[in-house]
Amino acid sequence: MKKALLNGHFYLERDKFAEAVLIEDGIIAAVGSNEEIRARMGDAETVDLGGGTVLPGFNDSHMHILNFGAKLLSVDLMGVRSIDEMVERVNAYIDEHHPAPDAVITGRGWNQDYFDDGPVIPTRQDLDRIKGDYAVRLTRACGHLVVANTRMIERAGVTAETPQPEGGRFELGPDGTPNGLFRETAGVALLDRATPAPTRADLAARIESTLAYAAHYGITSLQSNDVEDDNWQEVLSVYEELDRAGKLKARVYHQCCFMSAEPFQAFLAAGYRTGKGTDYQKVGPFKLYTDGSLGARTALLREDYADDPGNRGIECISAEGARTLVRAADAAGMQVSIHCIGDAAICRVLDIYEEILGDKPNAHRHGIIHCQIMDEGMLERIVRHGILVQAQPIFLHYDLHIVEDRVGKALAETSYPFGSLYRRGAPISYGTDAPVEDLNPFENLHCAVTREDLNGYPAGGYVPSERVDIASAIDIYTMGGAYTSFEENRKGRIKEGYLADLVLLDRDIFTIPEEEIKHTQALATWLG
Repeated sequence: MKKALLNGHFYLERDKFAEAVLIEDGIIAAVGSNEEIRARMGDAETVDLGGGTVLPGFNDSHMHILNFGAKLLSVDLMGVRSIDEMVERVNAYIDEHHPAPDAVITGRGWNQDYFDDGPVIPTRQDLDRIKGDYAVRLTRACGHLVVANTRMIERAGVTAETPQPEGGRFELGPDGTPNGLFRETAGVALLDRATPAPTRADLAARIESTLAYAAHYGITSLQSNDVEDDNWQEVLSVYEELDRAGKLKARVYHQCCFMSAEPFQAFLAAGYRTGKGTDYQKVGPFKLYTDGSLGARTALLREDYADDPGNRGIECISAEGARTLVRAADAAGMQVSIHCIGDAAICRVLDIYEEILGDKPNAHRHGIIHCQIMDEGMLERIVRHGILVQAQPIFLHYDLHIVEDRVGKALAETSYPFGSLYRRGAPISYGTDAPVEDLNPFENLHCAVTREDLNGYPAGGYVPSERVDIASAIDIYTMGGAYTSFEENRKGRIKEGYLADLVLLDRDIFTIPEEEIKHTQALATWLG
């Protein structure tokens, strides 16, 4: 099948554009002027783009397809301005969907720092105001804190005597009973066991819903953490089934999270390794969580939180436990990507990578996901060893308002150094961590280019020396993501021999004022 896209403004690389592209069997066969492509196109179907700007498809280098799909199909709590509004949204969901009496109602997206009456974290007593006798669990935007109502706590069998799980904790209220707050692994360890597991049909619906949403924004590749200790066989099986049926509307690179050795060894024994799969879904890196989030004060710091003395965050896995698993992954030929937000977590992981690499190049392309709270010395170590950074500039929309309170002014100003990492040659890519943030790449680009929140604050940007220009940001979002998945020679550029994954924009993103970047929309998305 041949298709000729004519009369476009195709971005090839910095300051270089073309008018037209010829596509054959999902691959870019030629790039050039309208006349050059017409001379080669034969009986190809033609599309006149009317001068529209075309980019390579965006590549989100870290997010969670299943969790985002679950969010799309559950209670959306993004943007709530109070606990009362949280309750109202759940009640409205109940009125619209009429869940079965024994259903567990889930939602995600609340952030107490956005509440009009101040940053008060909800408790079970607040959720007990929700109508009916449903078990309810509502996850904070970051995914590292869950609040449950009394019915959910009872259903999970959690009491004051329940042992605290490794890598997490649940809190007790003034009356000595659980107050509904479950941090880090506590939600998984204690609440998930009382929540019905999704069926294969549920998993497929979540995947397809997310990929359709991604296509709406010009995203053609997603690097997603869906494969985990307790579900890896079923999740990979569902993806493989959708792939065979031609139902994957984006290319998926699996970030496979194993927090213990036994399931990971079973995964390896089944023959899974980085790169196994097809053009539409393949195994990516082994993944670990080392800490939590800055917003929930569970990111692992070297010093106490400036606004919470005595707290240095939560260690999701011991340093030795992480070292053992990472060494096993590296020995098996697996790429490794590790969730690190706090400076203590980043240092621990850099120590492990340096032990493994020594003076050798980073051939397996090991990386750090998030890589937020850091100093100049840590930045230098990342650059020296070529450690990949999978960054989320969109986090600045929220974090620039809290980071100095959390870690102090000096450390805050050396954190989120995404411009410095790029300019010094560290392999960097962009993602959204959806559903922590929306999948929208244009809001992500806005934060990378302006270092302002989505409301334009602060004028000129937070630590403006870390800004990048729009061409750099697009390269990071396309070629950077392709490098992360070892596909830089066939994805991420509009170039002969590359996959024809493209997005047509509603405006010329290279010439519009910076404040308009976030308003850009995708008019069409082509996958192959």
